[in-house]
Amino acid sequence: MKVQSLSYPVARWCDGKCDRGDDAVTVEEPLEIRVNGEAIAVTMRTPGNDDELAAGFCLTEGIVGGGDEIVSVEFCTDAPDDNVVDVRVEMRDKTARRDAIERSRRIGFLSSSCGICGKLTLDRIEQAVRPFPAQAAVLSCRQLAALPAKMRRKQTVFSRTGGLHSASLFGADGRMVVLREDVGRHNAVDKVIGYCLLTRAVGIGGDASCESRESSVLMVSGRASFEIVQKAALARIPTVAAVSAPSSLAIDLAQRLGMTLVGFVRGRRLNVYCGAERLTDR
Repeated sequence: MKVQSLSYPVARWCDGKCDRGDDAVTVEEPLEIRVNGEAIAVTMRTPGNDDELAAGFCLTEGIVGGGDEIVSVEFCTDAPDDNVVDVRVEMRDKTARRDAIERSRRIGFLSSSCGICGKLTLDRIEQAVRPFPAQAAVLSCRQLAALPAKMRRKQTVFSRTGGLHSASLFGADGRMVVLREDVGRHNAVDKVIGYCLLTRAVGIGGDASCESRESSVLMVSGRASFEIVQKAALARIPTVAAVSAPSSLAIDLAQRLGMTLVGFVRGRRLNVYCGAERLTDR
């Protein structure tokens, strides 16, 4: 597995004093994602769990609807430095699949700060997502408020570098299913979704599962943007919680789809922007 952090010399200044030493820095490298041998996008990411990243990208771009449509995810041996991964997918409906691939295709690369950069037209940004059904309260605010601390304890690369986002999937009981870190918040989410697709640990997208996802929560370490909410919706995760603020487009999308969106989850407080009916005050 490729390293996720490197040591660089640094001069540190503090209170008028300067000393020299080494600093752990997050690795950022390009990853080319191919579908059935065809180049679709290049994303700037932190190496690690690249198969999950590519699989999750295919679901959140609408190329596949579930893990059963993914035949394999493999690194291309003819590419340098293991920075090209090819996702082999079933082509049952070739016309629909071709349309999805064209919608997901990027001109230029995806930066670590934006997962939708490079799309050709505005109509390719928003995916078709079916709304979530109405649901009784299944989560408590107390459980949600405890999630950031659980996530922080598992952010091993962030602890060394201070330069990574993280995303985690939790069950209604507060148990962490998976955590992934990446220099790009959208990549971290795709890695979480890809893990679920490839392991079938939790039903994602159109997958059936032995474990219900109706009460699952996607927790992210930064802000809740439009693309994060859309990725969760495509994976059929009804609740998104963030340490920081949501954007207006994220709130609008969550409201239209009947999702729960929570922001500023810090300490013993949080803001519920929509979907409060899924939460209890306990």
